[in-house]
Amino acid sequence: MYEVKKRLEISAAHYLTLDYESKCTNLHGHNWIIDIYLRSEELDKNGMVMDFTVIKKKIEDMFDHKVINDVADFNPTAENLAKYICDILQPKCWRVDVCESADNTASYYKDEL
Repeated sequence: MYEVKKRLEISAAHYLTLDYESKCTNLHGHNWIIDIYLRSEELDKNGMVMDFTVIKKKIEDMFDHKVINDVADFNPTAENLAKYICDILQPKCWRVDVCESADNTASYYKDEL
């Protein structure tokens, strides 16, 4: 089994829809650190699980310097964003960690490849 990890840093804004009062319901931004893990039993014809540049382009083009609410059709919590990114990079992505600040990280793990 081969595994690769790609770390990205994107700057993006969002606001949350919550059923309680929170300052996070206001538009605000983060410098998000996103760790993306991909696995494959076999490498492609170039000897890769997936080209790191392809991973970067798919995620940065979608989210960097954007308002996430304008790009995605879900409440953009770190948890939901982790799953969304994992889904974009199927079938090889099995885990995504989304860190919105030094103390706040959410992870999504896919049950199976």
